[in-house]
Amino acid sequence: MSEVSKILGISGSLRAQSFNTALLHSARGLMPSGATLEVATLHGIPLYDGDVEQRGIPQAVTALKERVVQNQGLLLVTPEYNNSIPGVFKNAIDWLSRPPGEGARIFGGRPVALIGASPGGFGTILSQNAWLPVLHTLGARVFSGARLMASRADKTLGTGGDALEAALGKQLQEFLQKFVEFVRK
Repeated sequence: MSEVSKILGISGSLRAQSFNTALLHSARGLMPSGATLEVATLHGIPLYDGDVEQRGIPQAVTALKERVVQNQGLLLVTPEYNNSIPGVFKNAIDWLSRPPGEGARIFGGRPVALIGASPGGFGTILSQNAWLPVLHTLGARVFSGARLMASRADKTLGTGGDALEAALGKQLQEFLQKFVEFVRK
């Protein structure tokens, strides 16, 4: 029997009809044998404020931290806003690293992969590249064995993001297989 791998996936978009959330939900059905993908949301995470932190870490942040820790790997499904990281997603990762020293518990040595979808022609290449120094700073073990940047997501994810185009589905399935192998190492 193969080793069970638990991955937590987080979409960096709050929008109900998000291409990235649709890509994440599609990934759940394409996981390799012996691997599971749990889906998390950024809803409920407040803007980072040091004064709020001094009063205590918000419950939504604590809950997301524990979900990250309970899984062996982390799949970040990132939109690209203005050629970079979406603010809401960066805000959540910043919260997960608080208070000082907590980043090592949450991210230290944790396998993390990046994928993303965009209606534009370049996918999310700039956003994914912008995440790299953040993840390295946090001590994550960043997966670099494959890339997935779903361009023209309005067509490849189907109407409303409800159906993957066959080629994208195959690419996503191959990406997930390689990431799960990376997690298991």
